[in-house]
Amino acid sequence: MLIDFILLFLFAGVPYYVFFEKTNLLEKEEIFFLSAFLVICGMILTNVFPQTTSMPFAIIALFSALFSLYKANKTNNFYKLAYYILFFNAPILIMFEAKESTLYGLSLLITLLGIFLMGKYYERNYGSANYKSVTGITLVAPYAGLMLTLYLTALALYPPFPNSLMFLNGILNAEVNSVWYLIVVIIFFGNFIIAVRIMAKTVFGKPNDNVHYIDLAPKERWLHLILFIILLVLSVLGLKELLA
Repeated sequence: MLIDFILLFLFAGVPYYVFFEKTNLLEKEEIFFLSAFLVICGMILTNVFPQTTSMPFAIIALFSALFSLYKANKTNNFYKLAYYILFFNAPILIMFEAKESTLYGLSLLITLLGIFLMGKYYERNYGSANYKSVTGITLVAPYAGLMLTLYLTALALYPPFPNSLMFLNGILNAEVNSVWYLIVVIIFFGNFIIAVRIMAKTVFGKPNDNVHYIDLAPKERWLHLILFIILLVLSVLGLKELLA
């Protein structure tokens, strides 16, 4: 029971970002790193003390996740989006077995780190991490458009990206009941809808004539390439787990 409370505290992190957003004690970038740290702590805990989470805790995490999904749908800021989506996936991290939770959490963190870094790119070149006015980026900044498309495709749980493979592997190894089916459907379609909405708003469409587009710098390209290679390695690992 105590472990359940701690995991709920670490994974279902609505109190963290609500408090810090309202008080301005931390910047949005700092909230993301705090959120990632808490989730990593939760993943370590699930491996040290593996157990089956009780359904009431999973349901509480689901309500917390729905609030995070609502916040993710309302924001146009990449920094906020990264930690909203992280906590939106909380029920999956709680209900998967320890190994599957860790693998899915790791692939999710790498994907969201990529989105966070795209937010840094937007802030540096377009004044903020908000993407609403920066439309059609794939036509005028192809490297940035490509990397953002890859991260969002992974977030949308498209195979062969590791998020989808780890997600499927976690489902196959989990104890299934009616509430579990509901949680899976909500998490899957929530990730998909958010990713597709962002693609439609900033990746595709007509470029904004009022925006001076600048592509990723060479050093940024190398950094994103490293993240992409990590995702590829995780994809191979996820495929091996499915076939095992």
